[in-house]
Amino acid sequence: MSMHAPLAETTHHGFIAGYLESLSLVERLHRLLLDVIKDEFERLGLLDINAVQALLLFNIGDNEVTAGELKTRGYYQGSNVSYNLKKLVEMGYMHHQRCEIDRRSVRVRLTEKGRHVRDVVADLFSRHADGLQAHGVLGPDGIDQINHSLKRVERYWADQIRYIY
Repeated sequence: MSMHAPLAETTHHGFIAGYLESLSLVERLHRLLLDVIKDEFERLGLLDINAVQALLLFNIGDNEVTAGELKTRGYYQGSNVSYNLKKLVEMGYMHHQRCEIDRRSVRVRLTEKGRHVRDVVADLFSRHADGLQAHGVLGPDGIDQINHSLKRVERYWADQIRYIY
């Protein structure tokens, strides 16, 4: 047995621990992001929409999309996106229209009310970006490194789904 085997095993266990910590951080950051949006909306008195729905409006932006397109972009899960789109249409945040080609498919776009929510979220994110830089929490190089690493993990996971099943 090699004298280096314990070192390799220790390194492997350290990597696994770091990976699990990264997974936990991604989950916590997502929940915290939703809490931050919720707090902003409560502060502004926008109480009829939840954070998930506000983020959905932000991600749709000026596009006209179907629920299927949102799912294939990887933003949302199946029934969750359909439910939230239906609620957003009912509350007047989105317009919907059946596709001429595929009558089963519905295209949605933001109403003026929906664009207002999108702008509130965009302003919140802009303030956060400014604050991260101003307080030295994260600069352009740091954000580029994080995004590069997360995109590589995203590609790896996507490949696992494609090639394992």
